[in-house]
Amino acid sequence: MPRIVDYLVIGAGTAGSVVAGRLSEQNPGTICVLEAGPRDRHPSIHVPAAVVHALGNPKINWMYPTLPHWGTAGRELIQSRGKTLGGSGSINGHIYTRGHRSDFDNWAAKGNPGWSYAEVLPYFRRSETCLGIGSDLYRGRKGPFTITAMDEPDPLAEAFMDAAETLGIPRNPDYNGEKQDGISYVQRSIHRGRRVSPARAFLYPAMRRGNTEVLTDALVTRLLFEGRRAVGAVFVRHGVEHEVRARKEVILCAGTIATPQLLQVSGVGSPDLLSKIGVHAVHALAGVGENLSDHYAARIVLKIRGARTINERTRGLPLVAELLRYAAVRRGALTLSPTLVYCFWKSQPWQPFGDIQVSFTPASYPSGIWSGLDRFPGATMACWQQRPKSRGHVRALSADVGVKPEFCPNYLGEEEDRRAIVSAMRLARRIARQPAFERFVEEEHWPGPNVEDDVALLAHARETGNTTYHPIGTCRMGPADHPASVVDAELRVHGIEALRVADCSVIPEMLAANTNAAALLIGEKAADLVLGRPALPAAELLPAD
Repeated sequence: MPRIVDYLVIGAGTAGSVVAGRLSEQNPGTICVLEAGPRDRHPSIHVPAAVVHALGNPKINWMYPTLPHWGTAGRELIQSRGKTLGGSGSINGHIYTRGHRSDFDNWAAKGNPGWSYAEVLPYFRRSETCLGIGSDLYRGRKGPFTITAMDEPDPLAEAFMDAAETLGIPRNPDYNGEKQDGISYVQRSIHRGRRVSPARAFLYPAMRRGNTEVLTDALVTRLLFEGRRAVGAVFVRHGVEHEVRARKEVILCAGTIATPQLLQVSGVGSPDLLSKIGVHAVHALAGVGENLSDHYAARIVLKIRGARTINERTRGLPLVAELLRYAAVRRGALTLSPTLVYCFWKSQPWQPFGDIQVSFTPASYPSGIWSGLDRFPGATMACWQQRPKSRGHVRALSADVGVKPEFCPNYLGEEEDRRAIVSAMRLARRIARQPAFERFVEEEHWPGPNVEDDVALLAHARETGNTTYHPIGTCRMGPADHPASVVDAELRVHGIEALRVADCSVIPEMLAANTNAAALLIGEKAADLVLGRPALPAAELLPAD
């Protein structure tokens, strides 16, 4: 006999945790959450610096391979996606960035009422408790998800920010506030030395209320439909197939890669693709899996002199000291996010606001990837375009959901993206060569001073660059008459009843931001939409600059 519930939430990632938690608070009936991964007990989830180990751990990370293409010089990259309670919010780099206000105004202008900046700001505020940062006009103080500033200043980070200021890039006390442009320490989902997980903030309280059942190790293999109404799902748990049915709604929160794949293997997608994988078409919806976008970064590694970096602090006897400090007071290198400083700026001075980003951390990694530390004192600058124009896709290769889909982000496919990433690398070098910071630089280790012209810099980006793990857009939000649209502004799948999508796949165009804050927002909005609650009153803001 199938389980019968009121609401079925598929995926316990960031947005799924928020949806289930907020529904549970209102007690609208029974809720079942299906999560393909295990419980979030692995230590690399909770100790902030251990994230570098989570990114290579297939027990808690789906580790989707990208399709090799021109933008990566034919290389296959690995796209990390969380496979545990909290999803990617349990294995990400802890950075909390909402995006520029124009990003959301652009969403609304493309036919998505309710998603302008003034309208989404109250949901950002509702989700967070922001400690020690910003104005109450922009920041929340009573939400479940805690955001903090850096605990301790870092000498190299301070020098890097001083150097940026000499170029006219101001320090910004809150890039999630009135303005985004400028340079500052990152804002973090780290509190008292531990990760702030969306599962611990939203889902665990729901589990304690008694109206929410969470099943881990439950891989959904297909959605169930009666005609064009979603009525439930089939899942496999410990080798046994089960069925769960929803009286009211199914909310799909499996993420930018798994959500379109699950729709496709269930018969919702491009008819040509469904025919190719041998799936009966329930509803033709060509946009499913298209419109994929992701941030792609080129990294510059510096050898450092005259200052301690994380490379030395986390090796040998210094690591023992850091472990003891962490155990005693939850401070020190083990509480740091992999990136310490964000710089949002313009590739061209005439632009109204920033389009490129440079991040800085006093640590370096072989080949620029979070996978262990270099043996020398090092620092890394990561450079990327904030709103890439290139578009890719996610396409199921089989009716078997266990076969990973074709994932092709098409990095650097557009000329504007290639120009922007080179501009970002040049900005990073300009900052590093200012006297305030240059005194700490022994040499540019990678790519090195011989890589100087635009052609060589672009080649470095193609041959060594990597994802920043921000895929979005494969179930694009927009009007039904848009050829790439999959859901409407209330996150309902076009042409299907009782089915919504609530994760970063609905984002129509890339934000100038990491995506975890956007996933929190989408979960907050989705819960209110499912419950039919009135939207929170729009914020009263001054006009944008």
